[in-house]
Amino acid sequence: MFPEALPTVMADMMSLDNDFPSKSHCLSRWFGLQEFVVITPSQSSAAIESESRIKILLSSVSIALNNTGSPVPVFIQIQQYWRQMFSGACVLPGSSIDFDVIHLKTAPPQYSHLSGLLDVFKAKMATQVMPRPTVMVAVRFTYILTEWHNSTWPQEPPDFSSPMEDEVGCSDFGNLPFGASEDPVSELQLACTWPSLSEDMIVENQNYSDLDPMQAPQWAVRIIMTEDPNCLLGKYLSEFLKISHRKETVEDLLWNLLSKEDDDQTGDISQALQKLTEPKVAKMYNIPSLSNVVHSASSRLAIKPGQAPINGDTLTTLLEFLFPDAKPVSEKTDKDESETESDKPSSKYSSIIEDLSKHLKSAPDDSLLHNLVTALVMVNMHHGGIRGVAQLWQEFVLEMRYRWENKFLISGINPGSPNLGTCLLYQKLQMLNCCIERKIKREQLYKGYTGQSLEEQKDSDSEEAVSSQLTTSDSEPCAASEEEQSKESGASGTTATVSKESTDRLQQSRKEQQKQTSRKEKEGIPAKRPHLDSSSDDDDEFFECEDEDKEKDEEEENEEDGEEEEEEDNEEDEEMEVETIKAKETTTPEGEEVSMEVSGTSSSSYMDSITHKPEGRLAKSGDLKLLNSEEPLYIPITQDPSPMTEDMLEEHAEVLARLGTSSEGAQLRARMQSACLVSDMESFKAANPGCTIEDFVRWYSPRDWIEEDESTKENPIGHLSTRMQIPGNIWSEAWQSAKPVPARRQKRLFDDTKEAEKVLHFLSAMKPADVVVHLLPLLLHSSIVNIISNEDSDIPKVKEMIEHLISKSSMVTRTPHQDVRRYEDLVKLITLTETLIARATSLKAKFPSSLVESSSGKEEVEKFISDLLHINEVPINGGPTGPVGNMIHKLFVAAQRDLHMVIDDEENKEETSSNTVPDFPRPSAREYILRTAAPRPAPYSKSLPHKMTCSIIEGHEFRLAGAFASDTIFQ
Repeated sequence: MFPEALPTVMADMMSLDNDFPSKSHCLSRWFGLQEFVVITPSQSSAAIESESRIKILLSSVSIALNNTGSPVPVFIQIQQYWRQMFSGACVLPGSSIDFDVIHLKTAPPQYSHLSGLLDVFKAKMATQVMPRPTVMVAVRFTYILTEWHNSTWPQEPPDFSSPMEDEVGCSDFGNLPFGASEDPVSELQLACTWPSLSEDMIVENQNYSDLDPMQAPQWAVRIIMTEDPNCLLGKYLSEFLKISHRKETVEDLLWNLLSKEDDDQTGDISQALQKLTEPKVAKMYNIPSLSNVVHSASSRLAIKPGQAPINGDTLTTLLEFLFPDAKPVSEKTDKDESETESDKPSSKYSSIIEDLSKHLKSAPDDSLLHNLVTALVMVNMHHGGIRGVAQLWQEFVLEMRYRWENKFLISGINPGSPNLGTCLLYQKLQMLNCCIERKIKREQLYKGYTGQSLEEQKDSDSEEAVSSQLTTSDSEPCAASEEEQSKESGASGTTATVSKESTDRLQQSRKEQQKQTSRKEKEGIPAKRPHLDSSSDDDDEFFECEDEDKEKDEEEENEEDGEEEEEEDNEEDEEMEVETIKAKETTTPEGEEVSMEVSGTSSSSYMDSITHKPEGRLAKSGDLKLLNSEEPLYIPITQDPSPMTEDMLEEHAEVLARLGTSSEGAQLRARMQSACLVSDMESFKAANPGCTIEDFVRWYSPRDWIEEDESTKENPIGHLSTRMQIPGNIWSEAWQSAKPVPARRQKRLFDDTKEAEKVLHFLSAMKPADVVVHLLPLLLHSSIVNIISNEDSDIPKVKEMIEHLISKSSMVTRTPHQDVRRYEDLVKLITLTETLIARATSLKAKFPSSLVESSSGKEEVEKFISDLLHINEVPINGGPTGPVGNMIHKLFVAAQRDLHMVIDDEENKEETSSNTVPDFPRPSAREYILRTAAPRPAPYSKSLPHKMTCSIIEGHEFRLAGAFASDTIFQ
């Protein structure tokens, strides 16, 4: 058609590859251009509407192009901006091209089909050459499907019997909602294309059309997504994150819903502390116990049940969900036991879920805090917003205090020291669990302690039994109190897990308090839930009994005149008082009473000599013997080091850094760091009378004991290492200052009472905003697990987004200071991932691969769905005859039958579908591209390309865009 090579502009106009691009500029779509310049007004209000002004601008553009010799076309935007009308020019050597656009709201009837458009195109060319050149036509019809025959609601219907009742997407408090509440896929656009047809091959007019979509050689599908599908997980997270910007405290939010407790249950803290030193005052005045006072100081106010954001039944359900060990055994069902197995994800990312705790600084998947954060998110959305969050958090703090005071381990928290790889709030709960465990262990180990080693105790079981009977007969009232206390809150041993015995005791305690509550309600006394009041009358009677026994012991025995004063100066809390009283009642095998106080005895009362009786022996250290005697070397019972959370470590490091670099600061720093070493030395001296520092080093740090060649087990010969022989080293100074004090008499390295109160104060002092910030890592963790659990499609795009989300979350959760803005960005990413998964799920429901029999067809359908999520327009292999095309055809047929309300009758199905109901609706959009090459303006002019594009959108617009070339030499 063109003997010579065409300029780039003309080649782009005539190229079939530039027809119907999926995403491009409107000028590129109409004219097929790849390079062009657009001149637009600086303000949309200053539209170029005057015809004379348009001509002046086009004339100026033509002059500029002639002067510069630029072959790039230039367009001027005219008329209103929204109409997208342009007028342009292109100047080439020996030719020029004029570009014009016509825009109408409705299509003229005579130009709404191909035959009328051919007349317009030929009239615009105005060529007089005979025979006239053939016009090539490209046609695209677009059909829209909005009604899906086999589509279902993306969410399960609400379960009115569940705690969430009629809430969509929420079944219980333990699972975050997921997915869109409406169909994320709005419509499907099917584009049927005839890429190149001669005008003589097809007929399309007002009465007849050869353009049947089932005969189109090319099919392509475009999916229009819903702008805001209302994804539930992203919505819930965004609303919960808004609390982090609030400034109110719990009291500010609940002040109008709180009522003061009865006056008889409150008292002055100074009077309560006075009771510890003057027990006789308790008989004269009605002063509560320390546990009641501490409880009152923490809770102070009780919420009115009738006006609370969370009603009583819902609150009970929440607390049973958070603390399942407190739920009565009679109420537990097989469903509760099988929940953990049914909730396990079956996704192929299950291994990622298991390792997620290693990537994120949060907490284990099945921890208490994961349940707490999901419950708070649900409460924030459906039970009072931030006020409901404040109420549930207050109940959580009260439950923590209840468990501490009654020695019940916290379920859902891993045993052991705080794991620094978890979030700070989880470390705090681990610290509280450590305090409860130490409290239980201390009371069990120090009860009836005789000072013998474990091996010696095994050999003297009978003597201990007799001693125990004597002790019981001598102090029957207190023994009964101790037995009652043991039954009421007996420890679960030295393990850090909640045993069945501890669970039974917790449930029994709950039942007793519920009985008291129901009795008070019958008598007209305002009832309080068990978890709102952790104190009881039994506690008061127990401590008063001990005070009376204490007075009896002092009056009857009078063996230590200053013992009471010494106890008053050193007792720091109520637990120490209990231990002191228990210690007095314990007798040694020789019948002599010994003091069992933990930190009240001064180490100066013990002399470093070989005359004191060995105490605190655990076992023999193999065949080792003391260097200065033939006595075996015993391993002492030592104190465990104090566990610390990350904020405690930071505070400790700051204190050490503030000491400076002076000699006094260095000495004080070394003394602070050697507290555990001194404690071990004192325990070693108490267990091994007559020992030396060499003996201690042989047991404590064997690498610092260098044996000589002639050394034997019977006659060890050696010396300390060089660093141990440096004058004034910390080891030698600590050994000189250490006294033979067994671990049970030493000042506690880890004061569980003090640390527990610190944790409880930390929890109770937090605002709802602080609670949200501390729970953000866990919320992120739970959200990622929820995403992975609901992702059941094999789509690479989804997998990439999940991996990116985990990587970014790992960095954010491990920053020293939690930045809410970074979490807001992650919530947006979570919402985007959730939307993508919801779209994939919706598309899989609309295009089920199960309808395709062949395996290759199923793979093609899966690839088609994957492409729809990240490709703007997806071509269909095989057009209408392929497996995907066949499914789309069936969707349109089903939608048409539903639209015409046709019943599927087997006898009339074929006749009805072929005669009355078309397979496809009327095309919503029609596009025509007409192109040819002809001499213009004269018959003897050079043959140049011409192109016209027509776009007809039913009921919206009619647009013509023409590009006509002219010979500027042979005119």
